[in-house]
Amino acid sequence: MMRRRTAVPAIVAGGAIAGSFDITYAIVFSGIRGVPAIRVLQSVAGGLLGQAAYEGGLGTAALGLLLHFSIAFTWAAIFYASSRRIPAMTRQPGASGPLFGIGIYLVMYFVVIPLSAYPRKVTYTPFLVGINLFVHMFLIGLPIALAARWAETSAARGTSEVK
Repeated sequence: MMRRRTAVPAIVAGGAIAGSFDITYAIVFSGIRGVPAIRVLQSVAGGLLGQAAYEGGLGTAALGLLLHFSIAFTWAAIFYASSRRIPAMTRQPGASGPLFGIGIYLVMYFVVIPLSAYPRKVTYTPFLVGINLFVHMFLIGLPIALAARWAETSAARGTSEVK
């Protein structure tokens, strides 16, 4: 019974928080470099639509936001499912979250993006790799792990409310 009670809150909270942190970072970081938010969101849709994503206006930006959060919820679900087999992942979220974030970075940048329709060449300068690893470790992986831990401890106490 506890597994069923923890899955949805863990995945929803982890995916929503990590997705929000990640897209906020992407929009702010890109904005500093002169790239408008709509372009950032369209670039996410570019993984599915290729170059056409940049010609779709708000529609492809909205698709990019939907895809972004779908990916975040998927990573949260993968963490949750993995933590059922490896309980230390929720017992030690401060270690497992950042490690999971490194895994997310590696899969996204070296598997997903190259296999997608993303139309631009990805650059790997030491600065960009460093900042992207930091973001994946502490703004994506860690919140996902902490949400799974929170859901597990809330279920054990018999509540899913934040206190």
